[in-house]
Amino acid sequence: MYRISAADFAALAFVSLASCVTTQEEEDGFLGTAPIPLEYINALNPNALNPNALVPNALVPNALVPNALAPGALSPAALSAIQDPGAAGELSRQFLSYVVGCALSPSQSFSFSWTDAGGTVHEEVYAGLIGLAPGWATKPLGQTEQQWVSACLGSRVNWYGASVVISSRASHAALDKTGSVELSTYTQQEGAFWGNLFDPSPYLHACYHEPNRDYARSMLRECAAGHLGAGGSVAECGLIRILGSCDSHCLPLNPSGQYYPTCVDNLTGPPDATTKVVTVFLQ
Repeated sequence: MYRISAADFAALAFVSLASCVTTQEEEDGFLGTAPIPLEYINALNPNALNPNALVPNALVPNALVPNALAPGALSPAALSAIQDPGAAGELSRQFLSYVVGCALSPSQSFSFSWTDAGGTVHEEVYAGLIGLAPGWATKPLGQTEQQWVSACLGSRVNWYGASVVISSRASHAALDKTGSVELSTYTQQEGAFWGNLFDPSPYLHACYHEPNRDYARSMLRECAAGHLGAGGSVAECGLIRILGSCDSHCLPLNPSGQYYPTCVDNLTGPPDATTKVVTVFLQ
């Protein structure tokens, strides 16, 4: 099990793949066994979700969509962003490491090098972990995969840059925990995440489990609950917009896998429902 604290723009170390499994592609998901609780780094900087708003040379998520997730297939702008020796490059590399972890399977990886301001060459190898879109290694990312990877990224953001072990669950085979002992060991429901970071107008939405908002905050998980500020104000994690209670925005939890099968963006007007939802539980 791993625990780290990362300051803004800190480069992330990679950890063992022992808790991960390979997956096999199918039409709308991937066959296989879901991984055990995420015991690797779950401390994505909120700024990494919308880096272009912070620094002009950072990696923009939708720049990754038209190409395969492979160094030789990246656009010149995307490759330049991850090789930037400055703060923008550090943020871009952090974002890319999480993208690779969510999208690719443990048998896959993304390797490249960059040179820092002192002339030292850094060899990076980002390993796949969950396998929500392994086909991205050889072809552009489809819309369904965009939504799955985005929901995964949202679930792994941490306000404090602190890594917290989470149980991520979804209808996708790579995160379906039906029949797993995890259902009885990770019992504190936090909330859910969905959206599309790779859309021309990127967005991420979250909802919280009202009875556990204080508990989630005590566990340093605030991107669904909202960060409490002075005077009781509630701040959001970067691009993630907190819509409210999951009971209001989602269908009831799937009892066998304990995940929300569908959530909606709007309570009035067009519902904009999606099934590409990642539900998070804590110990």
